Amino acid sequence: MIPAIILFAVTYVLMLVFSKYRPYIALASGLIFIISGMLPLDSIFGSLDFNVLLMIAGTMGLVQLFIESRMPERLADMIMAKVPNVQWAAVCLALFAGVISAFVDNVATVLMIAPVALEICKKLKTNPVPFIIAIAVSSNLQGAATLVGDTTAIMLGSALDMSFMDFFFFKGKPGMFFAVELGAVISAAILYCIFRKEKSPIPKHTQLTEVKDYVPTVLLLGTIVLLICASFIPNKPSVTNGLICCVLLLIGLVYNFSKNRTKESVLSPIKAIDFETLGLLVGLFIMIGGISHMGVIDELAKLLARLGNGNVFLMYTIIVWASVIISAFIDNIPYVATMIPVIAGLALEMGCDPTPLYFGLLSGATLGGNCTPIGASANITGIGILRKEGYEVKNSDFFKIGIPFTFAAIVPAYVLIWLLFGA
Repeated sequence: MIPAIILFAVTYVLMLVFSKYRPYIALASGLIFIISGMLPLDSIFGSLDFNVLLMIAGTMGLVQLFIESRMPERLADMIMAKVPNVQWAAVCLALFAGVISAFVDNVATVLMIAPVALEICKKLKTNPVPFIIAIAVSSNLQGAATLVGDTTAIMLGSALDMSFMDFFFFKGKPGMFFAVELGAVISAAILYCIFRKEKSPIPKHTQLTEVKDYVPTVLLLGTIVLLICASFIPNKPSVTNGLICCVLLLIGLVYNFSKNRTKESVLSPIKAIDFETLGLLVGLFIMIGGISHMGVIDELAKLLARLGNGNVFLMYTIIVWASVIISAFIDNIPYVATMIPVIAGLALEMGCDPTPLYFGLLSGATLGGNCTPIGASANITGIGILRKEGYEVKNSDFFKIGIPFTFAAIVPAYVLIWLLFGA
């Protein structure tokens, strides 16, 4: 395990230091994992989350059609007409992204909302970097609010045999939704403070941008509806969401070609797919697959179990905050998948209700990704969008939003979950 841990740690340090070259560093590290045998050849495809990769590719293409239709400009005009200044525009966009993310995958949410934010920033001639970061971290937060908001929420729902409504009220008490929303309210106040200097008034326009074509908007809304519906299908293929996004992109390409009859009408959306972001994710998936295969995640879970020493509150506290730290650096899906059976065994051995431990795991693992630029797929996607627009995101840019946002969201959730289910 030691070589795997060293390689993993060195890779993450290099990615934080040399942010421009993250995709190449991640892919090179993934290649070393494979060549060294730390990830067997027959485990490579199993390590890759094709659902996430297909979702990103399909949604990016759809978003390009959405942008070309000029609908983001119209939405930007509508939002600008309702808010008094840049500060409120940033907070409202983040809250809007959070609402959508409670029902749709975080990555898809960022891809859909980012174009609107970019248009607002272009019109106001302001830096879009903090806007996109705020949208990404808000999307990550709300992924834990409902059963369909994130893969980890679906995994927890399955472990506890929870229905969609159980996230709102569980065992006669307010459920996970309210813990997340309490954190969302306080973290929104944090965003309001972070953007406190953005007091520039927003000019009011009486003329809204004219939309050239409403079909891309219909396709994006169709994506949201289908993703929500798919979340209720039992035993569906793991790539269902990705296939939905890609099929709708294909429909969009066929429609666009039939309308314009030019090669560019097909090539433009395909060119809009950020292959560097996809490459970074592929590298990360291979690395995580490697450390999982070498037993690092299993040993980490066992270590957390030993540290609890039979005290339920101590165990709960360790699970929450260790999950925050661990998920800041590794994908939360394999970590949560590993910890769910560990928590089940711990609760049985200690004779306690596993609910606070499960909810603590979900809140910590979901929010931990907001601490670093590479801690969650939504963060990576948002930074990739900014890079395509010519903006380089420094680690300090992300930390000054992500870290206070994370603590503002996790502390109230940590307290409320324990008061409701642990005390």
